Amino acid sequence: MSVILSAQAMEAALRERLAPSQLEVIDESYQHAGHVGANDSGVGTHFRVRIACAAFDGKSRVARHRLVYDALQDFIDQGAHAIAIEVL
Repeated sequence: MSVILSAQAMEAALRERLAPSQLEVIDESYQHAGHVGANDSGVGTHFRVRIACAAFDGKSRVARHRLVYDALQDFIDQGAHAIAIEVL
């Protein structure tokens, strides 16, 4: 399955899978120009996710991050190189 590597598409996937109470997805790709995993377009490779979610209650930091990575697996498979996760 081909997905669009955009902050908006990632946000939609996270909302659908995790129903977060707070969510912000930021494309920071432009800050990584010339780095490993970056592309020439400056978009779609490096993202920051700030998220609060009831599904995280009682889970370890690693388990919380795994939930986010699982929700974004299609994006990772299509070339999202780095996803920084901030659990709120």
